[in-house]
Amino acid sequence: MTEAPNTPAPLLGAADIRRLAGELDVRPTKMLGQNFVIDGNTIRRIVAAAHLGPEETVLEVGPGLGSLTLGLLDAAERVVAVEIDPKLAGRLPRTVREFRPERADRLDVVLSDAMKVTELPHAPTALVANLPYNVAVPVVLHLLEHFPTLRHGLVMVQDEVADRLAAGPGSKTYGVPSVKAAWYSTMRKAGVIGMNVFWPAPKIHSGLVGFERHEPPATTATREQVFAVIDAAFAQRRKTLRAALAGWAGSAAQAEAALVAAGVDPQARGERLGIEEFARIAAAHAAQAHTAQAPATDGPGTTPDIGAGGA
Repeated sequence: MTEAPNTPAPLLGAADIRRLAGELDVRPTKMLGQNFVIDGNTIRRIVAAAHLGPEETVLEVGPGLGSLTLGLLDAAERVVAVEIDPKLAGRLPRTVREFRPERADRLDVVLSDAMKVTELPHAPTALVANLPYNVAVPVVLHLLEHFPTLRHGLVMVQDEVADRLAAGPGSKTYGVPSVKAAWYSTMRKAGVIGMNVFWPAPKIHSGLVGFERHEPPATTATREQVFAVIDAAFAQRRKTLRAALAGWAGSAAQAEAALVAAGVDPQARGERLGIEEFARIAAAHAAQAHTAQAPATDGPGTTPDIGAGGA
């Protein structure tokens, strides 16, 4: 007698999702960007693309009714789920006990806004999430900033946002999200997800973005200083950097001085620069500002000459 082949553990389907939503009287809201995945094969595709190790702790943002949570628990050691909706956060542990009783103790649910989370019950090593379209970029940047243990991840976002996050210098979609994400990690487009695997179905496709963390560029500038240059450069992205950075630097002449010191053409535009160049510009400007503020002296043991007949 031959053994039956291993079958995948059950995941939530459309009927399960609607049953749970009806039980909780939950109606997906556009304000929270709620679109629940109702297709098990899509969940398996996302989990496979995340390349999770069995020892990992996964951070999931916006688990909703638990579609992706179950798939993540199958692949990783632990899942820490951050959910802003009290009804959904309260129901998730019970859903896991029903569908994965043997993994129920491997789930932690944190009731919070992901943009405000700076501590978690376990240090996450991977981020895997179906992110609300309207906050996807700030959430990713916030989590990369506050959780340095995040080594890699995969997020599902609006397809256009996925293109922006993964864009390189010189491309039409390259912008502030692309450069700031590059401070922390290498981003790559990992696929496109259709509309019909969600309830309710969005009007646009979703994109998968994978990332691998790397060290920030070696620089004397702070992250805040570098990000300020990026914001200024793309606020007027069609202008030359000399003009676009004038307000940030104090004047067009000071902007040009910082650019030249950083080895960047003042006539270039921000969309052509990578994160390393922005870091050099920030460091050059900070060094010039420090030099300008240093008190002038006539040498050791002397006092400045205030001039004959002063005041």
